Amino acid sequence: MYSGKKIGVIVPAHNEEAFVGSVIRFMPAFVDRIYVVNDASTDGTAQIVSGEASRNSKLVLINREHKGGVGAAVLSGHSMALQDGMDVLAVMAGDGQMDPVYLERIIQPIVDNKADYSKGNRLSNGSDRQEMPAWRLFGNVLLTYLTRIASGYWNISDPQNGYTAISAKTLKKLDVDGIERGFAFENDMLVRLNIVGARVVDVPHSALYGGQKSKIRYSRFIARTGWVLIKDSVWRIWIKYFRGDVHAAQALAKRNETKVVQK
Repeated sequence: MYSGKKIGVIVPAHNEEAFVGSVIRFMPAFVDRIYVVNDASTDGTAQIVSGEASRNSKLVLINREHKGGVGAAVLSGHSMALQDGMDVLAVMAGDGQMDPVYLERIIQPIVDNKADYSKGNRLSNGSDRQEMPAWRLFGNVLLTYLTRIASGYWNISDPQNGYTAISAKTLKKLDVDGIERGFAFENDMLVRLNIVGARVVDVPHSALYGGQKSKIRYSRFIARTGWVLIKDSVWRIWIKYFRGDVHAAQALAKRNETKVVQK
């Protein structure tokens, strides 16, 4: 436990045999459960995680038979973590780009009840921005502004950053069935967090680029995510300012507090 809170870390992984073992082995000792979600990998990811599980009682392997995308993988881990009674649910990707040194910094605002959702930010430091590939940086900056408009969180940057933490209480308020399952998962999550009035903070940190190959085709990704954000922006404004469904959203949140998040 960490300051009296049970900490669960979800590790989404698709074909990460080269990195997922290190992610598991370098997980901080205060973590209570590690949920590695194997998103229908075709390499040795599942075998490596199974081997690590035989030596680590904290480790849980969740195998998805069909590839659903990073959002689907994260939500599968969230579901089991809620069932296990975790208080804070963090996400650390299986590709090794999220330095475990920063996990404590990511979860601290949740533990201190200063935020309901915290997310990493790799754009706050100039040297960190220089380390990010140019095309990725361009797309990230563009999507930062689009996500600010769509979500209403004008304080956030680096919305594609999957290094996040959420309180179990806040997660239960969300209607997760409609959340984007692919690479726009983090953007869509921010919009839905605004609907339930969640407090969101950015946590500056550096990324680790150690030869990983991105699975994202950026031209297609930016177009797809941009379209999701346009729809999200209209939807959020309609609900909060025209239909007056904030009370309905709060009623839904209360109902979901007693519902286990579906995989």
